[in-house]
Amino acid sequence: MRRQARRGEFRSNIHRGGEGKSIRLDKRYQETAVRAAKSIGLSVCGVDMLEGKDGPKVMELNSSPGFEGLERATRKDIAGAIVRHALSLASR
Repeated sequence: MRRQARRGEFRSNIHRGGEGKSIRLDKRYQETAVRAAKSIGLSVCGVDMLEGKDGPKVMELNSSPGFEGLERATRKDIAGAIVRHALSLASR
C-alpha cells in the first residue's frame, strides 16, 4: 500500500489522516521488504519504505503492525491470510 499524507501534513500515517492506496510493488521493493523482515528474524511484519533516487529505503519495521488501513486499501483479509498461513505451518 502507498500512503499519502493529507494536505498540510508531512506524516502519512493512516491514524493521522493519511490515505492508503492499493498498489503493486516493484520487485525491488518486494525483495527489500522480505530481506528487511528476515534480517530481524520475522516472518510477518510491517515494512515502511521510502522511494529513494537509487531505490527503496527502509524506514521502519513493525513487529506488530495494524492491518486496518491495509485491509481497507486492498480490500483483502490480511489478518485472516496470516492466521491461515500460521495454521498451515502448525499442522506440518
